[in-house]
Amino acid sequence: MASGGIARGRLAEERKSWRKNHPHVRGFVAKPETLPDGSVNLMVWRCVIPGKPGTDWEGGYFPLTLQFDDNYPTTAPSCRFPAGFFHINVYDSGVVCLSILGDAWKPSITVKQVLVGIQELLDDPNPNSAAQHRCYELYKKNMPEYRNKVREQTKRYPSRM
Repeated sequence: MASGGIARGRLAEERKSWRKNHPHVRGFVAKPETLPDGSVNLMVWRCVIPGKPGTDWEGGYFPLTLQFDDNYPTTAPSCRFPAGFFHINVYDSGVVCLSILGDAWKPSITVKQVLVGIQELLDDPNPNSAAQHRCYELYKKNMPEYRNKVREQTKRYPSRM
């Protein structure tokens, strides 16, 4: 296959699979970017991750961009929230720091698994892999203020894209 052909083929299958069997929790969105000419760019997906019920993230619908390269599925996609997103495991740039997107990546991991894994990470952060110092400090030293900041952020993302 031509450069990126394997990646595009896999992503076309992922898209078809998502349409048939996306997470049952309402609010998940994952779709390839639509270009100005109406064509679809399978290498960039616009997604929404809903906050889990019963958590401080509940009620939020958080925009996330998945960027795939021609080596996918050998390499993980880059996953990015908006810049400045408040979370221990999200860099100021918005890039998500999660084991399944790094050393633990396997080509068998699907878009669905990535999105569900990121949803899990929202309320169950890994302080041993902190990407934002200010979040880490609040999480470790002032949990009520940390939770308040999470709830404030959730209010800024009240609906799906």
